Amino acid sequence: MNVSYIDVAVIAIYLIGITGFGIWVGYRRDTSSQQYFLANKSLGWFTVGAAVFTSNISTLHLVGLAAGGAEHGMVIGNFEWMACFTLMALALIFAPFYINSKVSTLPEFMERRYCPQARTFLAVIGLLGALLIHIGISLFAAAKVFESFLGVPMMWTIVVLSLFTVTYTALGGLKAVVMTENIQVCLLLGGATLVTVLGIYALPNVGVHDIPTFKDSVASGQLNMLQPIINDQGHLNGYSWLSVLLGYPILGIWYWCADQTHVQRVLGAKSLKAGQNGALFAGFLKITPVFLMVLPGVIGYVLWQKGAFDLGIVEATGKPDYNKMLPLLINYLIPVGLKGLLAASMAAALMSCMAAALNSCATLISLDIVKRARPDTSDRRVVVIGRVATGVIMLLAMLWSTQGDQFGTIFEAINKIPMTFAPAVTTVFVLGVMWKRGTKQAAMATLYVGSLIGIIYFLVDMPGIGKMILGADQAQPGFTGLVTDPAQGLGIPFMLVGPILAAFCVILYVITSLVTPAMAEEEVAKVCWNHPLSFLKGRLDGASDPRVVTLVLLIVVAVLYYFLR
Repeated sequence: MNVSYIDVAVIAIYLIGITGFGIWVGYRRDTSSQQYFLANKSLGWFTVGAAVFTSNISTLHLVGLAAGGAEHGMVIGNFEWMACFTLMALALIFAPFYINSKVSTLPEFMERRYCPQARTFLAVIGLLGALLIHIGISLFAAAKVFESFLGVPMMWTIVVLSLFTVTYTALGGLKAVVMTENIQVCLLLGGATLVTVLGIYALPNVGVHDIPTFKDSVASGQLNMLQPIINDQGHLNGYSWLSVLLGYPILGIWYWCADQTHVQRVLGAKSLKAGQNGALFAGFLKITPVFLMVLPGVIGYVLWQKGAFDLGIVEATGKPDYNKMLPLLINYLIPVGLKGLLAASMAAALMSCMAAALNSCATLISLDIVKRARPDTSDRRVVVIGRVATGVIMLLAMLWSTQGDQFGTIFEAINKIPMTFAPAVTTVFVLGVMWKRGTKQAAMATLYVGSLIGIIYFLVDMPGIGKMILGADQAQPGFTGLVTDPAQGLGIPFMLVGPILAAFCVILYVITSLVTPAMAEEEVAKVCWNHPLSFLKGRLDGASDPRVVTLVLLIVVAVLYYFLR
């Protein structure tokens, strides 16, 4: 292994310490389902915000942002800053209904707004998303990284991190998950800051002594957050300002406002205000990855171009292997003894993400499936089922993670996979709380038909299927799919496919709603705004009012966009 005994000791102390702390704060022999799944609704805004943030940042995220920064530049940071806007929507538009209706899961909210079938559909989507993406693929990516810069065999990483994470998650429930995430967010940001600072200090070693020289060393447009619609080759730019503006909200609203893994922290808030400000605090935290995770990728690009290290080539595409950027940066920048700290911060990123997904899976299985099928199940038995479900889901995710090599570019895959169902789910949630005329028939038609079309798009755009249709000898090197490939496909970036699918879903939802009977107005009024801007009404409650905090966050993000446009 490429690691010293000091590094091993740091990693071991972290794993044992975080597991013991999680069990200590969360485990209770006779815990109730309210305490186990929602931390007895006792979470303050800081805890909620830190937990929402860390439930999103996995090792895959760290690797992907660094790789994206090296290949595409700061524009990849839009995936972080645009999240600020969807977290504003969570705080002001969705959280009031989620918390005031006292639901334990988002599928339960779907049942109150529409029907039991909508609850079942969303529960299945939540389980698949958590199992396949939040846990499985993230675990695989972490194992690859640890193998790359520490020399630890993949299976050791998968087994060890899984065992520690599932132990405190199963025993401690949501309280253990969010309290450990308070610690992990500090370690995660600290590790990312260390890489960024050491990267800046390493630039003079390759002849980059000032900002003008640094700007001259990067690729064209690599330091700009906003990119033109058409690229230098005359094709649609996959990360143009238009793609980001139209495409991210489709993914973002599903991810931040309609996915149990992240919203469960808000549901555990001690009050509506704590939940709202917690979501907004997560928005402020989402500003940092652009500087602490994307920028290191740009710095790494300069170091690589100046000969500091070699990225290698991906044989299938002939392009540099940007996914190696973060491990190579760590090996180049971090001295012996501090690698353990970096490994611990990366383990923190993975464990927080996995713990969040495991706990949400246990909640969905226990409350949306078992409790609905057998309403007379005792509270204690529901908790036991939740703990068993946590272990089973972890085992399935471990098995799935070993298949990660079946994918090409994993970071793009985890954004493309949700495009199969995100347009439909986003449509049903947004119109569900904004338009009282929306009906249960419209919701189910949108969910089924919209997801079916999304699946067809995903399959057609898979490079393997595209090569079968074109003929293996006809596909050009680097062929990306019949939809996205600019030369042999339609040339439509996946970020623009989202709004196209969403537009279809909106039309289907509206037409179906208008031709089906309206739902009982007194019931819909409990889970739907009277007017699209009703959430802005009412007296302000001082500087801590969520609307004031939202305005501050909006100004900060707007100023940052202005300077990095």
